[in-house]
Amino acid sequence: MDGKVCLVTGASNGIGLVTAAELARNGASVLMVARDPTRGETARLEVVRRSGSEKVSLLLADLSSLRDVERLAAEVRSRCDRLDVLVNNAGAFHMRRHTSPDGYELTFALNHLAYFALSNLLLDMLKASAPARIVNVSSAAHKGAHIDFDDLHFERRYSGTRAYGQSKLANVLHAYELARRLAGTGVTANALHPGVVRTGFGKNNPGVVGTLFGVAQVIARPVYISPERGALTSIYLASSPEVEGVSGKYFVKSREVPSTPLSYDEPTAARLWDLSEELVAGAAARARGG
Repeated sequence: MDGKVCLVTGASNGIGLVTAAELARNGASVLMVARDPTRGETARLEVVRRSGSEKVSLLLADLSSLRDVERLAAEVRSRCDRLDVLVNNAGAFHMRRHTSPDGYELTFALNHLAYFALSNLLLDMLKASAPARIVNVSSAAHKGAHIDFDDLHFERRYSGTRAYGQSKLANVLHAYELARRLAGTGVTANALHPGVVRTGFGKNNPGVVGTLFGVAQVIARPVYISPERGALTSIYLASSPEVEGVSGKYFVKSREVPSTPLSYDEPTAARLWDLSEELVAGAAARARGG
């Protein structure tokens, strides 16, 4: 990875931090994206310690805000002359319905629209740096999910589990549609399931709900895998020569496996792409006062 530049979102803890550390250890210059400056800097120093590399930078952004996503992309373009790998990793689970700064359902905004918008904003850099890679961290939770185009933001009836599953299906659909649109450019796009990882997942929920997620991880500790193991597939897709040129695939334990049948439906992927473009454009127009 010497000479390569990698951007990892959600890098302040869990598999994002481990992914950043391993890419830096392998010689890459790593840009870590975090929301909180204190936690972010602590994570950056930990990545430097683990990797033995000083080529680690921290960028701050609230990826649930499309304005922040746009600002982040602009900062990446101003600081770097190339981008070889984009790891879309940031995400969260919300038991109760919340809205993003743009007025969208928060799980969909953070887990999908941030992936979509950031990838699009950095595509020119990735193409210019080809061969380059986009890695979407999805989840097995995409199985059994569907995209509810009639109630995308769960305004009528909210379910945290359904919202999360929808967002993770969107990650796979997005990767596959990206792969189709990027064919011949030298930029690949793939999605993955990291496993059931022992991280801060779900603990972002306030009060009893967040506590219960923490307790569940303690009780089910033998079932959960470590962040180090959970990050292996992300690292593999970001760096392994074995997947050079491989695009539009879904991986578990660093092996290509089938995703849910709906994820291969091209009309659904195209419809989601068009709708995502509309949502991103709508947020931009409102930010400009249009």
